[in-house]
Amino acid sequence: MKMQPASDPKKRKGLIIVHTGDGKGKSTAAYGLAIRAAGNKMKVFILQFMKGKWKTGERKSVESLSPWIEVEAIGDGFTWDTKNPEQDRRTAAKAWGIVEPRILSGDYQMVILDEINYVLDYGFLDKKVFLETLKNKPASVHVVCTGRNASKELIEMADLVTEMKCVKHPFGEQGIPAQKGIEF
Repeated sequence: MKMQPASDPKKRKGLIIVHTGDGKGKSTAAYGLAIRAAGNKMKVFILQFMKGKWKTGERKSVESLSPWIEVEAIGDGFTWDTKNPEQDRRTAAKAWGIVEPRILSGDYQMVILDEINYVLDYGFLDKKVFLETLKNKPASVHVVCTGRNASKELIEMADLVTEMKCVKHPFGEQGIPAQKGIEF
């Protein structure tokens, strides 16, 4: 029997976490991590890359957890809403200019990049720059990346990857529109 190395419960490591796949719950799971971190008096920064001005339930909830959680929504909406890829690139660059210094500062124990996988998949942000930032993040900072189509490179770099799989969806199968408290 192979011996496992003794683990040190006091040793902390900032994880790279990816929530991807075509199923629901990627952002919601990330917000759950934010709430758990805030409950442990950890400082969290959340940047929503694409949801823009949507008044999501998650955002409204965590705003009340200040000073532990800060949220900024920079996006113009999903690219299929804006239909303006050049504007989406400018918005992604603006958002990255806000969040990259926070990742590197060490002032936050967790940084959530909500919908970053879409931004990278559509080429709105340079993937090499993004991955380099993750490589250079302070060792104690957890970074959570959400959205469909996580890149192979990000998945390889990550410590934890969860793929949400859609088995059944009310809109696709029954034509039921997005429901308050469920989708937003």
